[in-house]
Amino acid sequence: MCVSAGAALLMTVSCAKQEAVAEDSNSLFDGQSLNGWKAPDMSYWSVEEGAITAQSSEEHPCDHNQFLVWQGGDVANFDLKLKFKLEGSDKANSGVQVRSQIEPDGHVVGYQVDITPPEVDWLGSIYDEKGRKSLAIRGEKTLIKPDGSMEKEQLAEKDAAVASYKPGDWNEYHITFVGNELTVRLNGKVTAMVIDEQEEEREMSGVLALQLHSGPPMKVQFKDIELTKID
Repeated sequence: MCVSAGAALLMTVSCAKQEAVAEDSNSLFDGQSLNGWKAPDMSYWSVEEGAITAQSSEEHPCDHNQFLVWQGGDVANFDLKLKFKLEGSDKANSGVQVRSQIEPDGHVVGYQVDITPPEVDWLGSIYDEKGRKSLAIRGEKTLIKPDGSMEKEQLAEKDAAVASYKPGDWNEYHITFVGNELTVRLNGKVTAMVIDEQEEEREMSGVLALQLHSGPPMKVQFKDIELTKID
């Protein structure tokens, strides 16, 4: 594994990515059932229109974050592609957990790629659920140093990513995590990058999960979930 130093903040492709070898992609969702997925409270989760669907309502409110965990085990280095659709107010909020851990109550903690309406900076950003919180908002590339301090620079494709977003329709995330480098693309445009050198806080492997955030009524759907593990 290649771990970047401070100078690597200016690089767009790391030596870890150059040396990585991808295996065959694996579909994580059969389009018909929630086989292979599990949540402590399955009442928020269903399959509608060929998509994993999470929904809260006035009759069935979500008062704390819900997580649907893929049961395929921990994943280290990977390339993940999926499509998502978010419906609700400007407070609607979801996310994709990667290299995360499951607490005893079922709460999933760790790296999260946020899903929000495009007018909110969290769309396309990288967050640390119940941890260090915001790591890189949309349009940022962050080097997290060993002491936890963060050095940031701006990414060029932020505006193009927002312009590509289709409200109330399907959009695509492409999430790549190799070594200590996490890159997020929204509809093919890079929205956030993190190089994590803080060994005591980072995770080098963990579960994949989908989130339904607490708050007002909302609906989020996921489909075409393809995982490629990288050696």
